[in-house]
Amino acid sequence: MKDKRPVNLDISSIHLPLAAYTSITHRISGVIVFVGVAILLWLFDMSLSSEEGFSQVQALATSPLVKFIIWGILSALAYHMVAGIKHLLMDFGIGESKEAGPRGAKITIAISLLLIIALGVWIW
Repeated sequence: MKDKRPVNLDISSIHLPLAAYTSITHRISGVIVFVGVAILLWLFDMSLSSEEGFSQVQALATSPLVKFIIWGILSALAYHMVAGIKHLLMDFGIGESKEAGPRGAKITIAISLLLIIALGVWIW
């Protein structure tokens, strides 16, 4: 049997809905959180090892690069939590309709942006 469906090999021409992009970003943020937890645990371990280790972590924490990395990890965590709550609500049947998908994605992005900005203000 011959398949007469069109084959689109140009990935740049595929347009996904906003809900798909938030879902993909949710997965990416999960990977960032997974790696970030290892970094934060390493810093925590170093700070508890001795007074000298605590001083080293304090000195590291004043570096703009380290602040940016910590902000990135916490931002990924914030987005991941908000998107996770959205998925939990969908598991209960809230926001599963076709119209609710883009609305839920916009709400997820808006709440996440507010949290990310608040985290940036808190860290700097």
